[in-house]
Amino acid sequence: MTHRITYRRIYEAPSPDDGKRILVDRVWPRGMRKEDAHLDEWLRDIAPSTDLRRWYAHSTTRFPEFRRRYLAELSDESHHPAASHLRALASHSPLTLLTATKDTSHSQAAILADWLSER
Repeated sequence: MTHRITYRRIYEAPSPDDGKRILVDRVWPRGMRKEDAHLDEWLRDIAPSTDLRRWYAHSTTRFPEFRRRYLAELSDESHHPAASHLRALASHSPLTLLTATKDTSHSQAAILADWLSER
């Protein structure tokens, strides 16, 4: 059974409904102090590759292709341990995927939340 999986900006105040709070960005969010992040974990390995992240550059017109490429990366064996870990967490409690991205609906966190919910 998969519990609720949501996503939001790391800069927002934590909510009691968050469950486990997992940062899914490859780089640490600018201006965020680690003690203020209220994280359970930071899973850099589940984030898009540096090359893909730079190519995308948060251009919403590139989002469909970014989504396709990121899903291809997630199917790569190098992501299996992090993906398995996230699935295990989601089977035990609600999960909130955190990102620094301003447009969360066009982020890897949104893609990852959908991908995990489908499994």
